[in-house]
Amino acid sequence: MALTLTDVDLTDLDTFVAGVPHDQFDLIRREQPVYFHPETAGAGFWCVTRYADLHAVSHEWPVFSSEWGITLHEAMSEEQLAQQRMMMLMMDPPNHTKLRLLVNKGFTPRMIGSLHDNIRAVTRKIVDDIAERGECDFVVDVASELPLQVIAEMMGVPQSDRHKLFEWSNRMIGSEDPEYAVSQEVAIEAGMEMFAYANDLAEHKRANPGDDIISVLLQAEVEGERLTDLEFDLFFELLAVAGNETTRNLISHGTLALIENPDQRSLLLEDPERLPMAVEEMLRWASPVMYMRRTARNDFELAGQTLKEGDKVALWYIAANHDPEVFADPHRFDIGRHPNEHEAFGGGGPHFCLGSHLAKLEIRVMFEELLARIPDMELAGPVERLRSNFINGIKHMPVRFAATSRAAA
Repeated sequence: MALTLTDVDLTDLDTFVAGVPHDQFDLIRREQPVYFHPETAGAGFWCVTRYADLHAVSHEWPVFSSEWGITLHEAMSEEQLAQQRMMMLMMDPPNHTKLRLLVNKGFTPRMIGSLHDNIRAVTRKIVDDIAERGECDFVVDVASELPLQVIAEMMGVPQSDRHKLFEWSNRMIGSEDPEYAVSQEVAIEAGMEMFAYANDLAEHKRANPGDDIISVLLQAEVEGERLTDLEFDLFFELLAVAGNETTRNLISHGTLALIENPDQRSLLLEDPERLPMAVEEMLRWASPVMYMRRTARNDFELAGQTLKEGDKVALWYIAANHDPEVFADPHRFDIGRHPNEHEAFGGGGPHFCLGSHLAKLEIRVMFEELLARIPDMELAGPVERLRSNFINGIKHMPVRFAATSRAAA
């Protein structure tokens, strides 16, 4: 029986455990690209699925606000909203612009470039640690380790504490997944623990500044103003979660795509110069953040639909990145795809991903090392996906490969 719009349910998280429901996104994009999706426990929301529409909405920030939340969950209390609005992700210009100017000082090309040697050394050790085993859980042993260690290094967090960041972010992001399932109270508790840690770290860095991003941020000024303690805590949370989850999932999905498309892996092994284009295709293919929500400040016409003031709007990056009007044969993983102007980093506009250059550097270095050391990786068991319609996550991915000794590195 053919799928119809009445069959579409993007709120059913179990659907996403089996894989991204591209059949549903394709149907919406084809029949009603700006589609009003009902909710059983909410007012419903608009789905923006076409590339051009998503790009337009991303740049219409005066109309489409981030201040009422970035996920489809119902509105928080006014007290919670007031606090969350101090986080850059939930700000609109001009407040967003001012804070972004401050934190940009920690993400200059020089700051990111200075991390290259450390990223290379960390990556080699991660690959070295699994190479002689011949098997591992790729997500736990490889994909999660690099962004964790890099973010910890950047923020001046002792490496012995890096797994605290991992545990906090899992409790905060994966709370609807059975493996990480926690109550709302426990998720809030994880945020409080992270804030307390951030406060202690800030106090230490003010007394003992270094060349890490935390020291830079604590000293940075825009128009004579510095980050407040709460602004710093919220940015620490953003760095620890966003800088960890997204890159981890991209590396996992990229590896899975190469395993499942051996012809593309062969092309990459024959010509490693293709890697930068392959990284862009991994980003388009996986889109680790599948959507972001905006809220309409006033009525707006889009693709023949009237979006009303107060309506929730979901920008489905995962759908826009598979729009056949922009990407030929979009469900094919093609490392030679060019041009590849995907929206994996947020559709442009003021909220374009601050860490995009860092993410690409980590991903490129990881695949340079993996392809050189372990070119024959294959699945050794089922891939377990995160139960989420927000983060396109992989929790576990058992793999096997020909073991090599450390000396052969």
